[in-house]
Amino acid sequence: MQNSITLAHGAGGAIMQQLIKNIMLNRFSGANFEVPLESLDDAGVVDDIVLTTDSYTVNPLFFPGGDIGRMSISGTVNDIAVMGADPIALSSGFVMEEGFHLDDLEKILQSMERTCKEAGVGIITGDTKVMERGAIDKIIINTSGIGKRSETLKRNIDVVKKYRTFNTTWLLDSNVKSGDKIIISGALGDHAIAIMSARGTYGFETDVMSDVAPLNKMMKKALEVGGVVSAKDPTRGGLANLLNEWSAKSRIGIMIYENQIPVRENIKAALGFLGMDVLQLGNEGKVCIAVIPEKADEVLQTLKETEEGKDAVIIGEATNEFDVAALETTVGGKRIIAQPAGDPIPRIC
Repeated sequence: MQNSITLAHGAGGAIMQQLIKNIMLNRFSGANFEVPLESLDDAGVVDDIVLTTDSYTVNPLFFPGGDIGRMSISGTVNDIAVMGADPIALSSGFVMEEGFHLDDLEKILQSMERTCKEAGVGIITGDTKVMERGAIDKIIINTSGIGKRSETLKRNIDVVKKYRTFNTTWLLDSNVKSGDKIIISGALGDHAIAIMSARGTYGFETDVMSDVAPLNKMMKKALEVGGVVSAKDPTRGGLANLLNEWSAKSRIGIMIYENQIPVRENIKAALGFLGMDVLQLGNEGKVCIAVIPEKADEVLQTLKETEEGKDAVIIGEATNEFDVAALETTVGGKRIIAQPAGDPIPRIC
């Protein structure tokens, strides 16, 4: 550990995980909850209520396809949805810089309102603070949310139990078993490249739109089919970080296939210019789902029938042959997918 905080400590990869595990976790873990803090899933669970929180510092505040307001609602809703719960209510806290334009605040609030309606949730409490000019960069939004177990999740788990032993009642990172198919709901890299293009400091422009969106309704349709064992959105640290978390927590190997990973052509061009790995880029409107093999094709077809999941693809499977996340390249070689130190683009969420 370093002696001071860097941007990498908030970037979602190995460095942030070290900060949480070495400095924070031992002070707050140990409570007897259904899904406790030490599980490090996207949300915790107590008395069948899912609780999550997230803070948003994206730069710029407005970007092609979204803004900090849409992101704050979508991200929190998605963290609840990937646990298998129905989001029911949110809180929102604003920390603003003195001098922040009221017109910009109004745009952000309008975006939050629209996204709440889209997701079918409401904000029921909040907080507002202002700091002196220069103390923060414009605005930070914290959004917390609660959700509850649905009958759809119970039926989904009943389907899983027809095919294998399943001892948990939630979609956890530790649920993945050998043979499970790995589905991604759409193309990777859109959000990160949209943010980079909007900043105007990287020497390129694109027409890429961020994928930021609430995914709870799409997730519910997948659960209605049944057979889903785990789900997670590949935000900070991207798909590479997600797969490493699943592999470590489930003690399983995961093989994905490069020629199956959906990436738009304009994203490929931008990545070639920037020299970045799409697997490490954060996304805000995609979900990765692990499904028992018997139901994978049916879940995939259901995702494809939704607007958010129309480009869904099976990209790999879990295996007992090794215990790491790995990639089979287009030429047939294999390499380990290393857990990124952090997202290569800071402040994308």
